[in-house]
Amino acid sequence: MRGKVLAGGASLLALAGVAMAQSGEQDREEIVVTATRTTLPASALPNTIQVIDDAAVSLQSQLTGSTVEIVSTLVPSFSPTREKLSGAGESLRGRSPLFLIDGVPQSNPLRDGSRDGYTIDPFFVERVEVIFGSNAIQGVGATGGVVNYVTASASAPAEGEGWSGKVLAQISAANDFQHDGTGYRAGALAGRDFGVFDLTFGAALQKRGAFYSGDERRVGVDGTQGEVQDSFSFSFYGKAGVDLGPDQRLELMAQRFELEGDGDYVQVSGSRADNLPSTSIPGDPDGVIPTNEVKTVSLTYTDSDLFGGVLTGQVYYQDFEAVFGGGVFGTFQDPAIDPTLMLFDQSANNSEKKGLRFSYEREVAAVPGLRFTAGFDALQDETYQELVATGRNWVPETKFTSLAPFLQLNQSLFDGRAHLSGGVRQEFASFKVDDFTSLYSYGAQQVDGGKPDFEETLFNIGGTVDVVSGLTAYASYAQGFTMPDVGRILRAVDTPDQDVDNFLDVEPVVSDNTEVGLEWRGGPLSASAAYFWSSSQNGARLVFVNDVFEVERQPTKIDGLELSAEWETPLAGLTLSGAYAMLNGRTDTDGDDIIDSDLDGANISPDRLNFAADFVAGPWMFRAQSQFYLDREFDIASPVSFDGYALVDAFIRYTAPFGDITLSASNLFDEQYVAYNSQTTRITDDARFFAGRGRVITLGYEKRF
Repeated sequence: MRGKVLAGGASLLALAGVAMAQSGEQDREEIVVTATRTTLPASALPNTIQVIDDAAVSLQSQLTGSTVEIVSTLVPSFSPTREKLSGAGESLRGRSPLFLIDGVPQSNPLRDGSRDGYTIDPFFVERVEVIFGSNAIQGVGATGGVVNYVTASASAPAEGEGWSGKVLAQISAANDFQHDGTGYRAGALAGRDFGVFDLTFGAALQKRGAFYSGDERRVGVDGTQGEVQDSFSFSFYGKAGVDLGPDQRLELMAQRFELEGDGDYVQVSGSRADNLPSTSIPGDPDGVIPTNEVKTVSLTYTDSDLFGGVLTGQVYYQDFEAVFGGGVFGTFQDPAIDPTLMLFDQSANNSEKKGLRFSYEREVAAVPGLRFTAGFDALQDETYQELVATGRNWVPETKFTSLAPFLQLNQSLFDGRAHLSGGVRQEFASFKVDDFTSLYSYGAQQVDGGKPDFEETLFNIGGTVDVVSGLTAYASYAQGFTMPDVGRILRAVDTPDQDVDNFLDVEPVVSDNTEVGLEWRGGPLSASAAYFWSSSQNGARLVFVNDVFEVERQPTKIDGLELSAEWETPLAGLTLSGAYAMLNGRTDTDGDDIIDSDLDGANISPDRLNFAADFVAGPWMFRAQSQFYLDREFDIASPVSFDGYALVDAFIRYTAPFGDITLSASNLFDEQYVAYNSQTTRITDDARFFAGRGRVITLGYEKRF
């Protein structure tokens, strides 16, 4: 698996990082892994990191044009995507990951609408950094890990001086070339380094047609949660940097992404009894078509030689709106508005984040090999969920404020053959909710506002050792945390005389992650193995109640095994790779402090095998990749089983002086299957019985200059 780094890792609280990635010749190339927030080498950091480089992002986006699907395809511990705009139930190591763009949080844990997978076009992503396991590197939200999208910057052109950049054009078609199954994608990015000043800017768009399953039927549209099929997205991106001195730099990044459904189809329910997935027919859905609209801005200052250390500071802003589809749902009814109780309404999540991140890292001269990182993070997140048609707030405006100082130490031993690390982060957080009235369906309860708060101390400790040349072992313990979905809790108040200060359980979901691993890199073979176990005493499990998912605070335990290998075969140009992820998750469903039930498909992903073969011959490149999602039986109150499925993708790329031409096929064998989420959640709902997408052929052209 390209970019796989298993002895890398993330100390809990440090500031810009280095990991090791393999080039095609198996050389160990150092690259910056900004999500680790440290300048330490990968060998000093005791966790698992996977870097998906620019070449892999470019190739994989040929299949979908989606950043989250790139991660899902290449990271076995990441759950299969729903192939919908909402990623509810998608997880990393069985817990929620924190999505970032250049370190700016995109996730919305206060009212998690699961729309954080579609916030940037992959055309502007230079690489993806995935840090596995619970950690507090970036603060709130990373109980499953961190997924950081690093954006493109100006670079030297391929020839001479001047502008550099790339252009892209793609067209895709469903297997039988159905007229409404055609899609296209285009983008242009240009940058130039003027010396002390550099500038990068671009635009990208994508039109997705209707999706067809392996049996040549239209896939059912999800009119409530939102769709990526039959949609149009466009994105604008810019980055400007100025060198203030030989060691100082100031950089501004701004991007806007919008994905909106075209609204050309309505759903026809399927039949689980007859194993007939839902489908779509032409029609006009009611209300506003589901949309994601995201704006992200950051200003970053670095000084690489301040009193012998590295100073980094960042201020950021993110504005997020996610519009969901609607219906005549019982939850939305109010006889004061519509006495017939046939009121149509729909919701929109709105979140505005402002933040500051600061850290300073340097060596301690008095103690050889000792390095410290000290810093401070601040975040303010204002979130509410509005009912669009009537202007009511389903979730009242909630203001979350977090202040967090941290300290991290790393001690190098035995001439760098071993490293010990440890750190602490102190979270001071509060919520502010004004008085509000719940919806009529909850009894129109008058709820007194309040400002509950909490403090949480988060620790990490770990170590790495070079056992022999090429073999590294590591072990770590780290705590991560997120907030329970307080929006779901607030909107569901149905008991009189409630006070936010007393009833709202704002105790964070603290997950304890312990991990041990081995990595071998020598000659033509690289391999890795990692075993982890994590637990949370007061977790937040999604439970489906009265047509909506609500939060139940329950303890959970998860453990898993991850294996990977890559072999540069004796046949010149041929590389084989594979990876395996196994996950087990259990929870206490009845509050008796006994872990008695499996986590269901809304809370954990299936076991998976990935295989890939890459072959390069002159200007030609061939790649075949497969994902085997394995069967699973769920030991829960209402037993559920998952019938696994296998997907195969293929690529052929020809590199010519005028650019790269790529022909690809996703789901090469046109496998007919029902998506994992549809098989394992809401198993009596025929409307949400969605098939996966069948074979899609894509022809693309990309030119870099």
